[in-house]
Amino acid sequence: MNTVSIEGNWKEISGKLKQRYANLTDDDVLFAEGKEEELMGRLQKKLGKTKEELRKVIAKL
Repeated sequence: MNTVSIEGNWKEISGKLKQRYANLTDDDVLFAEGKEEELMGRLQKKLGKTKEELRKVIAKL
């Protein structure tokens, strides 16, 4: 998962993440350019997954 692929498809990916993990909010999946690590940190905290696990989940979406 690289920044370019996240940026280009993030609206679709974030929607799928919210469907899969009902406890995620719009604020949890908010993507701001240059803040990829902050986004991953929020998702890690909320879902209890490692960065590598999250990358795999996102790649499968």
